[in-house]
Amino acid sequence: MPSLIDIRRRVRAVKSTQQITKAMKMVSSSKLRRAQERILRSRPFAQEMLRVLNSLASRTDAARHVLLQEQPGQRPLLIVITADRGLAGSFNANVIKSAAEFITSQPRDTNREVALALVGRKGRDFFMRRGFDVRYEEVGLFQNPKWSNAQAIANTAIKEFLAPDIGSVYLVYNQFKSVMTQQVVVERLLPIAKLEEQVSSEPPIDYLFEPSPEQLLDRLLPLHVAVQVSRAILESSAAEHAARMTAMDSATRNAREMVDRLTLYMNKVRQASITREIIEIVAGAQSV
Repeated sequence: MPSLIDIRRRVRAVKSTQQITKAMKMVSSSKLRRAQERILRSRPFAQEMLRVLNSLASRTDAARHVLLQEQPGQRPLLIVITADRGLAGSFNANVIKSAAEFITSQPRDTNREVALALVGRKGRDFFMRRGFDVRYEEVGLFQNPKWSNAQAIANTAIKEFLAPDIGSVYLVYNQFKSVMTQQVVVERLLPIAKLEEQVSSEPPIDYLFEPSPEQLLDRLLPLHVAVQVSRAILESSAAEHAARMTAMDSATRNAREMVDRLTLYMNKVRQASITREIIEIVAGAQSV
């Protein structure tokens, strides 16, 4: 049976852990609110830009653009977005598992080995140790996500897509649904899905473009790729904070329950010790 001092030390250690997990939950809750606000601010821009792309696609031969052309027979590039830290439940494990399933689902051909672009320390550490073809890596991004980070990743994706050995680019990340729900999404980034003009009952408006619709499309398509990458980063950031907040809340409750159990056990041990001492005193008095 452990001594009372050992039990007290363990209770103090669990209480200290409980304070840490509670503080981490509060920090993640504060960061989650800011991340949600950034998502809500970015969605109108992405929707309006998609509407403009649809309008331009209806006025040009969009299929001739290099970012819209299918390139069958080439291996894909997979952009894996994970967190830099753990203590977020299954947040990182789910993304890595989905990325591994995507890799194993490709045809078993050495010429079609999946190339990787790794965002986040957890994903980088996992895949780098296993000898994958890593074309790009970045860590420390989620401390302060910026538009320049999304542009750098998008430029790398476009550059690799234009290379002769890469035929498509995919994103795998955690999409924020709610505080309790994050969904892993695997979506194609390049080539961009065929754009179609939105159906409307109103007669189409004939615009005057300067520069030409073709030149505008050339400029907007790379911007569209950067916006999609930025959206994925913001979704992952919010999902990470939500997952960590949920995990730390569960850890805090578990620590509280453990403290209650240890306290009850400590009281039983102390009671048994007192009872034993009383019995020894009475036995000694009787013998005298």
